[in-house]
Amino acid sequence: MSDTADTGYQVLARKYRPATFADLIGQDAMVRTLKNAFAADRIAQAFMLTGIRGTGKTTTARIIAKGLNCIGPDGTGGPTTDPCGVCENCKAIAEGRHVDVMEMDAASHTGVQNIRDAIIETVSYRAATARYKIFIIDEVHMLSTSAFNALLKTLEEPPAHVKFLFATTEIRKVPVTVLSRCQRFDLRRIEPEVMIAHLKSIAEKENAEIAEDALALITRAAEGSVRDAMSLLDQAIAHGAGETTADQVRAMLGLADRARVLDLFEAIMRGDAPGALNELGAQYAAGADPLAVLRDLAEITHWLSVIKITPEAAEDPTLSPEERSRGRSLAEKLPMRVLTRMWQMLLKALDEVRLAPNAMMAAEMAIIRMTHVADLPTPGDLVKKLSETPPPAPGGGGGMPGAGPSNGAAPQSYRSSAPQGGGVQAALNRAPGPDLSLYPTWASVVALVEQARDLKLLIEVKTCLRLVTYAPGRIELQPTDAAPRDLIPRLGRVLQTATGARWAISVASAGGGPTIAEEAEAAKRAMEAEVTDHPLMQAVLSKFPTAKITQIRTHQEIAQAAASEALPEMPDEDDTPEDWDPFEDE
Repeated sequence: MSDTADTGYQVLARKYRPATFADLIGQDAMVRTLKNAFAADRIAQAFMLTGIRGTGKTTTARIIAKGLNCIGPDGTGGPTTDPCGVCENCKAIAEGRHVDVMEMDAASHTGVQNIRDAIIETVSYRAATARYKIFIIDEVHMLSTSAFNALLKTLEEPPAHVKFLFATTEIRKVPVTVLSRCQRFDLRRIEPEVMIAHLKSIAEKENAEIAEDALALITRAAEGSVRDAMSLLDQAIAHGAGETTADQVRAMLGLADRARVLDLFEAIMRGDAPGALNELGAQYAAGADPLAVLRDLAEITHWLSVIKITPEAAEDPTLSPEERSRGRSLAEKLPMRVLTRMWQMLLKALDEVRLAPNAMMAAEMAIIRMTHVADLPTPGDLVKKLSETPPPAPGGGGGMPGAGPSNGAAPQSYRSSAPQGGGVQAALNRAPGPDLSLYPTWASVVALVEQARDLKLLIEVKTCLRLVTYAPGRIELQPTDAAPRDLIPRLGRVLQTATGARWAISVASAGGGPTIAEEAEAAKRAMEAEVTDHPLMQAVLSKFPTAKITQIRTHQEIAQAAASEALPEMPDEDDTPEDWDPFEDE
């Protein structure tokens, strides 16, 4: 059951390392597959074991190695998934001294020469004392490309007496040519319920008293890694000196009480900056790390967001019933938009705290920022409120694009709060604005859009907007059905950039004239009709019935084209060659 030495202390992660598949927790699917393969004598030539740190990859490789070479207590057994642990092969492999089981760390042996010396040049020799010669390569993703290439042929067609066992935490870094030659097993994170039960059994074997909620804290901190959990349990037993409580584990890990973190979260959501700062200061004084507190806030934000989508996520076994109840209540009250905004702000705050010279100051500034935006409406709520606001009376305020006709004055609710006395602000309020009389017609507005070199906007203005009324600085438009929803705001931004003034652009549902493109098309059809009815054109069509009008040019267009294509002036009789330069600019 364990490989504990006779003298000296062994950490729990080594003392209770699984010796058989029955001791391996949380990997039922892999164990079932291997047992069936051994029973049917369908043992692969190479195994690839992958998963996060501490889930048992190297331990599983050693168990497989023992199972392949186990001969049983009487020396007559064959390959098995239940190695006896008492035969010479099992004991030698468990102690790491078997001559036919080579264990190699790829992190320190990355080169092609290491692979040649350790594997390629020895693979053809049969095992000295065991049934199989087994190569265990840990962190195999660390091998160089040339080392992988050197291993490929041997890995594809190894001798019958050779087996390969690979372990890696970075499966994506292993070439697909290697993966395709191996049976892959993904070791899963250990579920919280299984981990808590395992830690409880280990604590009982060590005669250590540790509270259930303390085990839950260790399980949450381990994030599914058995080795991490065992190391933390070892530390917690030493920290508690025989009886370990959740408060002691929390202090050991530098964590704040989760109930207090929920209190801090609620204070932030209420916009209670003084209360939130006091709670953060109290947790800091109690030993909590500011960065850990913000991480806990981010974890709670994520947890509440998931609960809103899948309510069963509230049933987390690592949390107390009170915390689960509070989580469900908060998830019901808080909109998803608020939670996602909180998440983004916490991600930014975590980076700031890591880089700040004083972590507590950075955390306090982040808390202040979050409390001030907690009660702000989301962009969607703001748009909804603006759309529900009744249009101002004629001559009243409302200079926002799309909010109705306006004379550019501020809405009454804003004007009443503006300073009425003298000073700099009053002088700025009285300062003259840009002269919009320079744009007397709708055509001058279209010219501004054309000067902005926004071709997409220019085409949409010409094809998707019908003019209802126009005055410099105020436009009422009727969009067509094909108009994009953001056309009016984009037009307002371009006009404000071009003129330095905010234009009041309102939307009407009827009353608009033809679009600029429709006017141009109508003028074109009228000109075509006029040309077709001309006697000369009638004479042409009578002689050439299939002829069609492809282009019409006015006298003005012809004159402009001729001017642009004029030939250089020819020399007079009195000019000498030196006097005439056909390429001279006039």
